[in-house]
Amino acid sequence: MQEIIELSDTTITLERNEFLKVKGTIDTNVYYVESGSLRIFVLDNDEEQIIRFGYQKNLVAALDSYLSGKPSDLYIQALKKTVVRVITKAQIEEFLKEESHWLLWVKILEDFVLQQMEREIDILTASAKERYNRVLKRSPQLFQQIPNKHIANYLRMTPETLSRLKKS
Repeated sequence: MQEIIELSDTTITLERNEFLKVKGTIDTNVYYVESGSLRIFVLDNDEEQIIRFGYQKNLVAALDSYLSGKPSDLYIQALKKTVVRVITKAQIEEFLKEESHWLLWVKILEDFVLQQMEREIDILTASAKERYNRVLKRSPQLFQQIPNKHIANYLRMTPETLSRLKKS
């Protein structure tokens, strides 16, 4: 992954609650989170539904817009002061002209897809306790980096339910 990160020649610093991306915009960049944390969410009837977080050493993207070149429904917002490195689609395409780099890029895309599938399965089939335990096992750093109200939203439970699960 380091080879992809090194393509970046631009760094953006976001203040707390500042948006990196808003709904209806096209964003074909990939971002590497150097510090801080982000939340990726959609609005459903004016209610935020968090679908992903990004924190230090994560790659994040509005993958739908990256792949299609069309506007995305996603918002990407800093939860605290966050520094990201910007890797443009043009930089990645230039990098991929070297055939040996394809395997690395495919691995990165596979990781994005697998994370999303794992999340969908959790939301559709697991109880609140199972979702909590799976996320705790998969991403323990989440609980040090992200406020509980956002974790509860991500896990599709109330903050009170999350609090009870953390105590048990």
